[in-house]
Amino acid sequence: MRRIYMDANATTPVLPEVVAAMEPFWSDRFGNASAVHGFGRGARGAIDGAREQIAALIGGKASEITFTSGGTESDNLALFGTLHLGDHLIVSAIEHDAVLHAADALEATGVIVSRVPCDARGVVDPGAVSALLRDNTKLVSVMLANNETGAIQPIRAIADIVHAAGALLHTDAVQAGGKIPVDVKSLGCDLLSLSAHKMHGPQGVGALWMRSGLTLRPMLHGGSHERQRRAGTENVPGIVGFGTAAAMTRTWLFEGGMQRLQTLRDRLESSLRERIARMAVNSEHVDRLPNTASLRFAGVNAEELVIALDLQGLAISGGSACQSGAIEPSHVLRAMGLDEADARSSVRFSLSRMSTEEDVEAATAILMAAVTRFRSL
Repeated sequence: MRRIYMDANATTPVLPEVVAAMEPFWSDRFGNASAVHGFGRGARGAIDGAREQIAALIGGKASEITFTSGGTESDNLALFGTLHLGDHLIVSAIEHDAVLHAADALEATGVIVSRVPCDARGVVDPGAVSALLRDNTKLVSVMLANNETGAIQPIRAIADIVHAAGALLHTDAVQAGGKIPVDVKSLGCDLLSLSAHKMHGPQGVGALWMRSGLTLRPMLHGGSHERQRRAGTENVPGIVGFGTAAAMTRTWLFEGGMQRLQTLRDRLESSLRERIARMAVNSEHVDRLPNTASLRFAGVNAEELVIALDLQGLAISGGSACQSGAIEPSHVLRAMGLDEADARSSVRFSLSRMSTEEDVEAATAILMAAVTRFRSL
């Protein structure tokens, strides 16, 4: 059976060039980057090179990059490292759980938390952020692009408002990195989270960019790694893979990869619209990630559809999350105002650089047959 992977917002396949770059650091170049001998200096040089590559991808400085274990740790470090008892935090209602659950934990320790809604398109209104600002607002966290709908948020406008109030802005760019150009100066943010495995790098490694001049309270205590921001022996192979993936992303963007990917995504949506009645696109009329299509099919249960498609060789994801053993409607779709039935009938297609026209045609046929079958039952 032919397998078609369209769940790239969950993770992407590691590119062969990335694997090749990592391989020596599991064998003959195995040094600990904190050691002063040749093995250690070699590892340190590789980490410094990767730091430069990631900084170049987002228009920052290498000294502003802190390596972490992934997007979740980067988000947590941005929030926990910045906020103290009595500070005010604003997060959007459509954030990833890495931000939302971190905000919940901070609230339990005495940080004051406000949650800003989105509109029906899945976009946060900068004016709504402004309305929540207080004298003690220390940090605002709004993601650059939503992982479920792909909706891109007006980060620059939000940054200007936040800075005028004397607060800082963190943006979770985990889904945006590797899919669209990301430039920290243009965005105007103060902290930005990235993850390697969303851009065809390895799982288990991420980064937090922090504007020069800011300080963070570390979450981990130990050695003086990462300029004392994140203790622990560095994951050298993962960091090297991350750097290689970032460098390849720059080339891919420069050579028009984003436009080609969006053409494939648009073809998928138009093909499905022509063949399947009562289909709608969530966040259709806003700027979206070029690879992401959040689609809802009236009268079809998303969880059952995902399983049925997987049995036919097509991997996508549902618009809901498993929490405490119970399937709950997506908090993102509910925040957009979708009722429970529409939220439960939504699925996400997220293409990768490896996706092809043949994949789109095959996925259309598989999905059309599955939806027809479910609706006939």
